[in-house]
Amino acid sequence: MRNKLRKHARQARYILYQETLFDFKEHLWTFLGSFAGIGLIGLLNRHYLGPHDTLLLVGSFGASSVLVYGIINSPLAQPRNLIGGHVLSALIGVTVQKLVPGELWLASALAVALSIIGMQMTKTLHPPGGATALIANVGSAQIKALGYYYVLMPVLSGAIILLLVALLFNNITPTRRYPANKYWYKVWQRGYGRA
Repeated sequence: MRNKLRKHARQARYILYQETLFDFKEHLWTFLGSFAGIGLIGLLNRHYLGPHDTLLLVGSFGASSVLVYGIINSPLAQPRNLIGGHVLSALIGVTVQKLVPGELWLASALAVALSIIGMQMTKTLHPPGGATALIANVGSAQIKALGYYYVLMPVLSGAIILLLVALLFNNITPTRRYPANKYWYKVWQRGYGRA
């Protein structure tokens, strides 16, 4: 019994040690990718909209950056989830904002709940998508004035920029591969997503 406990203790120490190792190269690529992705969106925002306007910098892109640059093998970070989750959630968020304009609490709760269900049904679950739907309801008057253009301009364009930067930075080194499915662009074929 005592030997068994010692063996388990050694295994636990090994696992904890491995989990806490600092991988400088991995963190460097995560930093460079997220900096480039958000920085590029910010530069485009400044160039086209001015230095004091933050219309293109949707808050949920920060959370998406954590996934697509920091946890690149997560199913929630894959291209289909990134693009589909944001676009579907933005559509739902804007629709709810138009249907329930007076009750912010109801519109916010409904937008987030429906976006989660929508992403689950379409297999595009991307947690920052819930924030994208929420922003359509609680965002500035400028965001609300965009209406369905919110889906195209800040959301779709920003998600595409994050994806393109992720495809570049996550595949520079041989130790990082993004996306996990090398046929990710063939989503229309039967059997996509099966192991």
